Amino acid sequence: MSDAESLYAVVNPATGERLADYPTISDADLRGAIDAAAAAHRSWSGTPVAERAAVIGRVADLHEERREQLAAIIVREMGKPVEQALGEVDFCAAIYRYYADHGEKFLADEPIELLDGDGSALVRYSSVGVLLGIMPWNFPYYQVARFAGPNLVAGNTILLKHAPQCPESAAALQQLFDDAGLPRGGYVSILASNDQVATVIADPRVEGVSVTGSARAGSAVAATAGQHLKKVVLELGGSDPFLLLSTDDLDAAVQAAVDARLENNGQSCNAAKRFIVLDPLYDAFLAKFTERFTAVRPGDPADPRTALGPLSSASATERLQHQVARAVEQGAELVSGGERDGNFFPPTVLTKITPEAEAFTEEFFGPVASVYRAASEDEAVEIANGTPYGLGSYVYSSDEAQALRVADRLQAGMVFVNVVGADSAELSFGGVKRSGFGRELGRLGIGEFVNKKLIRVVPASTSPEPDSPTSPEPVEGPSS
Repeated sequence: MSDAESLYAVVNPATGERLADYPTISDADLRGAIDAAAAAHRSWSGTPVAERAAVIGRVADLHEERREQLAAIIVREMGKPVEQALGEVDFCAAIYRYYADHGEKFLADEPIELLDGDGSALVRYSSVGVLLGIMPWNFPYYQVARFAGPNLVAGNTILLKHAPQCPESAAALQQLFDDAGLPRGGYVSILASNDQVATVIADPRVEGVSVTGSARAGSAVAATAGQHLKKVVLELGGSDPFLLLSTDDLDAAVQAAVDARLENNGQSCNAAKRFIVLDPLYDAFLAKFTERFTAVRPGDPADPRTALGPLSSASATERLQHQVARAVEQGAELVSGGERDGNFFPPTVLTKITPEAEAFTEEFFGPVASVYRAASEDEAVEIANGTPYGLGSYVYSSDEAQALRVADRLQAGMVFVNVVGADSAELSFGGVKRSGFGRELGRLGIGEFVNKKLIRVVPASTSPEPDSPTSPEPVEGPSS
């Protein structure tokens, strides 16, 4: 394969310039990577949790120390606005620090109260072995942090397959983990092809796979993992609803909606994408939202003033442009936006999307907002649940009872009430339906790839010592 055809390359989406090519890992080096991870697990898993946690604490330190350098890399790799890139690095530091600080507590033995019988019982948490992470381009550091942080503290070792457009950040992370003091093979970056990934999953020393990506990619990986009886955690995107049911401050709700849609240039799995507004608020919301949303203009992601950069690649931009055009062909009204300029895509508002249109059930991965009118709370919930996805959701209401009632009815792994952008290291992350299964972050995130070993102990019974044998009576010999 020539350099121009390299699978892994840095192409600045803001300019279209191809900046660097990276070779795909050879089959021999891939075998060496698995060998190293397996060997490292034997020592790393036997290292006290406190010592493992200290190394991950150092990983947090290095994210803080190198935040400017790390942020600059992903600005040019996938067009993330620099202030958001810095925020991503900071969030990663918080995630590693969280597991460094809480790992011992989370992995401590868990006593079980026996219903009957003598002795005691407990659950002991231990590592399972080598894990494969398959991560996307939209959060090159954060996706790694929420997978690698808890699993390294738990004693597993990591093979990390990065997105083809993020090889520079992959190299930076490898250097960072090495510098933090992780043993050789503890964390190994593999710039692998899809065929090579299948080989990794089939290896008996690899015990589990975590995938963040599209439903198509997740399905393919899960099928391969299933053939080899490997556990999988899947986070496969979403089309998260934002339900506006009532408000005492419409302007604040509108700003929250704008913020929720524009995060990461609209390319976040759990960004609000569908805005479902009760009829009395709909017209005012649509007018204010469209004005404020479309006032944000795409700009240079390296400029600290930029809130909206380019989409991640030419293919991503073409895909979004096609989705918008198809939505309009199928009856949607284009209120504003919709025309790309290179990889820069303007904030775009669609309305009047019917359940028969493909746009009703698909995910728009970019700054496109779909706005729906709902006649009642029940209809709002019906629209919200009317997609195959179930990742996150947002409920805005001035009535707490209403908000909690609706939260209970939403088919989603996460519900945020009257707040957006509130993800945090201690809060679990994951979805239902075609958004995947399993959880990351929080206490739940460290429990996905551990052996929850039951140990039941009954003291050995104490029996009385046997009586000493009776000495036989002496036998008298014949008389003389």
